[in-house]
Amino acid sequence: MEAKGVVVRCTTWRAILSAVLLVILAVGQDVSAAPFTLFESGQVRPLALSPTGKYLYAVNTPDGRLEVFKVESSGLTHLTSIPVGLEPVAVAARSDEEVWVVNHLSDSVSVVKLTPTLSGITGLVVRTLLVGDEPRDIVFAGTGKSRAFITAAHRGQNVPFDPQFTTPGIGRADVWVFDANNLGTSLGGNPLSIVTLFSDTPRALAATPDGSRVYAAAFHSGNRSSIVHEILVPNGGQAAGGVPGPNTNAAGVPAPEVGVLVRFNGQDWVDVLGRSWTDKVKFSLPDKDVFVIDATANPPAQLAGSAGFYSGVGTTLFNMAVNPVNGKVYVSNTEARNDLRFEGPGTFAGSSLRGHLHESRITVLGSSGVAPRHLNKHINYGVCCAAIPNAENEKSLAQPLGMAVTSDGATLYVAAFGSSKIGVYSTAALEADTFVPSTANQILVSGGGPSGLVLDEVRGRMYVLTRFDNAVSVINTSTRQEIAHLKMYNPEPANVVAGRPYLYDARKSSSHGDSSCASCHIFGDFDGLDWDLGNPDAAYKVNQNPITPVPPEFGNDPTFGQDPNFHPVKGPFATQSLRGMANHGPMHWRGDRTGGNDEASAQPNDGAFDEVAAFNQFNPAFMELLGRDAQLTPAEMQRFSEFVLQIMYPPNPVRNLDNSLTPAQQAGRDFYFNTTSFFHGSCQSCHRLDPNANPSEGQFKGLFGSDGKSSFVATALFPKNPQLRNLYQKVGMFGVGYDFGFMPADAHMGDQIRGFGFNSDGSIDTLFRFNSGFDFHPIFNSVGIPDGPEGVLAKKNMEQFLLAFDSNLAPIVGQQVTLTASNASVVLPRIQLLLARANAGECDLVVTGRIGLTDVGFLHVGSGQFKADRLSHPLTSDSTLRQRVATTGGAVTFTCAPPGSGQRMGIDRDLDGHLDGDERAAGCNPADPLSTP
Repeated sequence: MEAKGVVVRCTTWRAILSAVLLVILAVGQDVSAAPFTLFESGQVRPLALSPTGKYLYAVNTPDGRLEVFKVESSGLTHLTSIPVGLEPVAVAARSDEEVWVVNHLSDSVSVVKLTPTLSGITGLVVRTLLVGDEPRDIVFAGTGKSRAFITAAHRGQNVPFDPQFTTPGIGRADVWVFDANNLGTSLGGNPLSIVTLFSDTPRALAATPDGSRVYAAAFHSGNRSSIVHEILVPNGGQAAGGVPGPNTNAAGVPAPEVGVLVRFNGQDWVDVLGRSWTDKVKFSLPDKDVFVIDATANPPAQLAGSAGFYSGVGTTLFNMAVNPVNGKVYVSNTEARNDLRFEGPGTFAGSSLRGHLHESRITVLGSSGVAPRHLNKHINYGVCCAAIPNAENEKSLAQPLGMAVTSDGATLYVAAFGSSKIGVYSTAALEADTFVPSTANQILVSGGGPSGLVLDEVRGRMYVLTRFDNAVSVINTSTRQEIAHLKMYNPEPANVVAGRPYLYDARKSSSHGDSSCASCHIFGDFDGLDWDLGNPDAAYKVNQNPITPVPPEFGNDPTFGQDPNFHPVKGPFATQSLRGMANHGPMHWRGDRTGGNDEASAQPNDGAFDEVAAFNQFNPAFMELLGRDAQLTPAEMQRFSEFVLQIMYPPNPVRNLDNSLTPAQQAGRDFYFNTTSFFHGSCQSCHRLDPNANPSEGQFKGLFGSDGKSSFVATALFPKNPQLRNLYQKVGMFGVGYDFGFMPADAHMGDQIRGFGFNSDGSIDTLFRFNSGFDFHPIFNSVGIPDGPEGVLAKKNMEQFLLAFDSNLAPIVGQQVTLTASNASVVLPRIQLLLARANAGECDLVVTGRIGLTDVGFLHVGSGQFKADRLSHPLTSDSTLRQRVATTGGAVTFTCAPPGSGQRMGIDRDLDGHLDGDERAAGCNPADPLSTP
């Protein structure tokens, strides 16, 4: 009866405002086309059960909220939604009343206080902790589990240290540790310790039941693979020690000169033929994957020596779980086979990766070492491309993420994100590798994309978050059946929801059911590896893309004497991100995925900036690489395109939050734009940086290092001018075995964390060396600074600017601070910074929380004025808002939202024209379908 009364009240109240709505609708408001910025952040720990089992907490990643459900024998009841930060990906409950949420894009952790009420529960962010870049996971451990451990990248504007990007041998992974009972009074909180680990960006955490140990895993941990630069590869094919054959395609067209992929076998760096290239690789990859931290030490620290890490766990590590009985650690991961080569049928070459790029695994860590377990050992990889569905496909589990172990240690549940299933394993059989893959030990979940799960053993249930539809499934663990499915509010456009499965769904992407595009493009980004995915059985293609003009000084050849076309045997290339492809024309390093080659194009270059047409050129990869029996239909590929072209790069974590540049970065920028040579112009001439450019006339604008044209640079690969927004992600390989420009080859550089660096094939270790490689390039030698102190400084400054390169969004986007009655003086400078950047148009500043006893929301409308989430409230100045918190109590959080998102995130969650405060006052639940008139 209560619920019906709410509907009546909401409907009546909304009818009163119908005239206002008609005015709004008359000017063309279209909720379905409302601004939404898609980041496609990977969820890590999306669910948590309260210690007493009374509440279930779920991150609503696209909506930037924590959802709270009441847990009863009859099922789940949604109680409240609490705004937190941008892209929440993990949640941990310290008690029924205190929950911590990790905000991936906001570089923050929201400490939420929950208060039971007569009608349910209310929640409020009472503290925002600031951590390193892109935090991902959180656990409580230590004595009394009073310490919070949080993973973050070793960079970001909130870190109290120099990340030392250009220094060899520096770990790129951090675990921030806070005393949950004493967070400190500084702006972002006072960490007990920041434990730096010798790996690339971290992801997952796990703690022993007694809290004495915390395990931390690298995300892109690698597999001891690297590349030997083409300069070091003799010509003439495999007989002369060069690139392993074939060195032509099936039609006999000679392939370009390329580098060679190698992998360390424990003694030597060897290629696909087993030949050693050890003398050419000038660094070591210790492959430290999972780290062991003493959680009770003061301060917490990694265990010393070999006890402090595990190697050989996997290539990409997703999640971890500890068996509460035997203490073994289970790590969900995929192992890449990138040391092998080629897509296609493998007829001419004799082999191919088609249908077997990766293996989905659970690796068991224990006192006896590291034991990988292939989850799909039933697959016959010698047979490819059966029509789907098929029996083999149905048994497969792809991209394992979240896990949970029963309290008796006997059963492990695994969320198979790419299969929309939960795998059920006897831990004894898993550890002994005696399990047999079977659909009888799998639980289908509706909604798709299960990313995390928690067990409610008292009620015989399991709760699973399904990312594809942003919902929570309830599973009966006895019957292994889904018994309920509750959707959370989702602000994503319909075409995002419809298109997402095409990136991840391995059951529909591959014949074997174990691979998808996301196997390499992990959560829409990259895997940090090189792959040699040429197809020797394919045809040589003409390049119809526009080419950067060659200066007349070099003659009339527009290709600078190089072959501009697309040879199917292309050599190794680094995996590129799917982020930010809109508005940047042809795709792939060479631009060989392009609308310019469509037969419908009337003239060469027509369609080169049609990104939908370009992305459609990837459709053959479903057959030639993933091993599907047929390509996607045009309608399916269109849905995939509409989704993937909306994925956005995050703000640059190196650049100052006020968007200013350091003196070195500014000097590098001045060189980039203003230093011209006789032959062509500045760096800007090819690597165009113009945030306002919109050559494709699509939804997005801005060019960020690429003008979409093919380059005339003297290389047999004839690359497209690439974008430069993610260079900071590629730091960590130091040491090369070749002379490059005026820089000699390195001596052995010792242990490093990455096997791939910069350039299209990842063979250049630093941006400084990349810049130095152009000492023979007119852009440097024409201005007289090829060497010497002046030249070295110019190249270092360029390196600093490139690491801080502009992105689609300003650095301030996502940043937060929480104001309370007791911390006004501490947080005021941060609030003023957020206001200044909002006034500069770099973000929409929103304020959410509670003043006194009233939940509030505000949107900054300029000049320090805020619009409230109630029509009857006048504009409020920032000083008045802060004063009200000081005098009446409560807490409010200021957040810089992406431009265009402020109305939704601050004052009208569902963009229905009814402000959130008015709906709450009328007894409505904003964004609740039951409240729709």
